[in-house]
Amino acid sequence: MSELRERPTVLRITEVGEEILGRACRTATEEDFGSERLERLIEDMFATMEVAEGCGLAANQVDVDLRLFVYDCVDDDGVRHTGHVLNPVIDEQEPGRALIEETEGCLSVPGANTRLARPAHAVVRGVDRNGEPVVIEGAGYFARCLQHETDHLNGGLYIDRLSARDRKRMMKQTADRREKVFAERAGRAAKRAE
Repeated sequence: MSELRERPTVLRITEVGEEILGRACRTATEEDFGSERLERLIEDMFATMEVAEGCGLAANQVDVDLRLFVYDCVDDDGVRHTGHVLNPVIDEQEPGRALIEETEGCLSVPGANTRLARPAHAVVRGVDRNGEPVVIEGAGYFARCLQHETDHLNGGLYIDRLSARDRKRMMKQTADRREKVFAERAGRAAKRAE
């Protein structure tokens, strides 16, 4: 594999309403694993997530049809988890599982956030960039991140889990805050490029 570019590219983040966010992503195959194209995409996604100040980013959020997400997330115990997973599947949750209701937002719904209940624990199974099996287990906020990003790859946004009234409120928040959020992201991207 050739050497990566010196500086990863900060990619455009897709926004609520764009078609690619509303459908399940393509499963990664042997052609993808170990490729320079995949390696670059992962590096670019980490750079994009950093500039946007996110803790997770799915490939369809940068307009790429691939079951891949990256994460850099601190759990409730202060432990930092960083990595990527392709073809993620969340283990079935047992009935009566513990739920936690916390504030959730999304880089593709800029500036909006609301409280949302999700299972307090999640196990994701998938593969790494070379096609090797990985199991990622998370609790608390990290579990939320794993579930949120897997939802993206299945064609869902967190606002799809809300009532029509709350979803409308999130869209209003986005409309009101979008310009400011994009200006802040552009400022951070410019500093990164210096």
